[in-house]
Amino acid sequence: MSATTYNSVNDTGYFTNVANAVRQLITAVFAVKPAMSQRNKEETIWWLNSLANDCERHSPSLSAELRFFASRG
Repeated sequence: MSATTYNSVNDTGYFTNVANAVRQLITAVFAVKPAMSQRNKEETIWWLNSLANDCERHSPSLSAELRFFASRG
């Protein structure tokens, strides 16, 4: 997320504040997220599956959730 500010105008009226808020909202909505590398993704999937295997006996529902998150990868 970028820290874009629009302070080039010294007028601090109501409509200026609303316009600045709308610009910042649009900037935040359309911000480009950096892509996750394939290796990092594979490590995360491996880590979640490892956690799922560790907690299989004492918490099967948690294990199922972890495997679900790993499958969404």
